[in-house]
Amino acid sequence: MAIHSDWGDWLPRAVEDADPEGIAVWYLGCNGFVLKAEETTLYIDPYLGTGDPPRTVRMVPVPFDPADVSETDAVLATHEHTDHVHGPSQAPILETTGATFYAPDDSLAVARDEENWTDEWDVGEDQLEEVAEGDTFEVGAFTVSVEPAHDPDATHPVSYVVEYDGRTFFHGGDTKPSDEFARVGEQYDIDLGVLAFGSVGRIPDKETREPKRTRWYNDENQAVEAASDLQFERFLPSHWDMWKGLTADPTALHNHVRSFDSPERLEVVEIGDRVDI
Repeated sequence: MAIHSDWGDWLPRAVEDADPEGIAVWYLGCNGFVLKAEETTLYIDPYLGTGDPPRTVRMVPVPFDPADVSETDAVLATHEHTDHVHGPSQAPILETTGATFYAPDDSLAVARDEENWTDEWDVGEDQLEEVAEGDTFEVGAFTVSVEPAHDPDATHPVSYVVEYDGRTFFHGGDTKPSDEFARVGEQYDIDLGVLAFGSVGRIPDKETREPKRTRWYNDENQAVEAASDLQFERFLPSHWDMWKGLTADPTALHNHVRSFDSPERLEVVEIGDRVDI
């Protein structure tokens, strides 16, 4: 499936032209992000598909064509779901840039076995790198640590802690609160953390297509519990904008975080926005 964006190539050009003092972070909608420090760029969970209408219907623009990404060092996936591992969104980035795809085993199984990235695109097996909880690896200026995630809907989810020059970014994928997060919060001084947030809605079942009550992401209380345990300084909610029937208002989180020491600040952004650490 070819990707088409009405936004042209301004967002990948903005990333490539940026010269951040610390870490620059762009939100791609859904749960996708781009991070840049010095000359190093990495993408986390970039998804540029439109879903599976009428079951999942994309509610935000497709921000760029993946073929327009000419510079990146790595693409990271948190888990195996389609809006986190998606050949048409991610393989062209690897093809053009030669970047490495870092992902847990079940996510790599999608790339290798279900979508045949190495056959369908000019992607080498050496560009597919398996990671697991406890791993730490370097991507240019960044140090990336792989930590646990708790997502009952996924078979092997992970979270990522990305560090550069005393600055720390956390991406939890679609995780819910976890018994591991108090330890993670103590171990890292997280300046900006991302957690998926959304409402509960009636979404057609994948097999029967009959509508059923569906919760894929944190509600207000779950999001704040996880952010508090992780001791975020700034909490950036994601995924609330994406699927018809599961969208939510992230400003509602202001009332929920008010009495907690962490997070200290709520960072509400829209697709295409940049924040800095």
